[in-house]
Amino acid sequence: MPYLQAHLTLGNLDPEAAETACFDAGALSVTLQDAGDAPILEPAPGATPLWPSVALAALYDAATVPATLAARLRRALGAPELEIRFETLADRVWEREWLKDFRPMRFGRRLWICPGGLTPPVDERTADAPVIVWLDPGLAFGTGTHATTALCLDWLDGAPLAGERVLDVGTGSGILAIAAIKLGAASVHAQDIDPQALIATRDNAERNAVSAALAIAPADAPWGSGYGLVLANILAEPLIALASQIAAATRPGGAVVLSGLLTGQAPAVAAAYGPWFDMEVPRLRDDWALLAGRRRT
Repeated sequence: MPYLQAHLTLGNLDPEAAETACFDAGALSVTLQDAGDAPILEPAPGATPLWPSVALAALYDAATVPATLAARLRRALGAPELEIRFETLADRVWEREWLKDFRPMRFGRRLWICPGGLTPPVDERTADAPVIVWLDPGLAFGTGTHATTALCLDWLDGAPLAGERVLDVGTGSGILAIAAIKLGAASVHAQDIDPQALIATRDNAERNAVSAALAIAPADAPWGSGYGLVLANILAEPLIALASQIAAATRPGGAVVLSGLLTGQAPAVAAAYGPWFDMEVPRLRDDWALLAGRRRT
């Protein structure tokens, strides 16, 4: 079934009022988007900040009459000059749209992240046998396309993981946890605050036949200790807040890998881990950084 999508240019209008007006007019969904180029990083817990300039897209049943809808929205918002653009959208399985741009990707020499049904191109394989993680992120973060995840995957490909116990803090889709197991880790404890992430991780573990080596738990469950590697691809603020807890979970001589931080945030994060870890020079990609360190004995 096709849909009618309305695009509203809000200008100085209140985005929340516009969202309410769209739903009152029968919208099936409303999306608020950045109308400029001002990304929001690390909002406070429970906060839902918006951009300085907001665009709104509302989805309606195809039978909706554009002129009637436009008149109703302008009247509800007291904005007779409100600019509204309409388009018809063909019905698609929207939650699977990401697959169009998701192709097998190599990290390091041998690690590949592949969506279901696709395999690494033969002409791009190295002499090393490919290590493949079959992935469907579901509604969780983590496909390898973002620089923060890519930095972690590159690091994992070059790490001596054989027999290690690993903790994955903020596992997302489970991509790092599963990659660690396939690269030789004996076991991984993966945790996340998002229930959707735990579902995605469990599904991906089954897809890769590594469920027996992967323990999945909510973030408030006990972490355990004595890990030879702790992975945390989250954000700078929680990385700093969790420094002592991550240190306590890492065995002497064990490694920590921290990502999800902007290059300008790397010094503060490195300083937070300095009391316990010898931190390496950051690895950079685009505007993002990865910090690795070794727990002092």
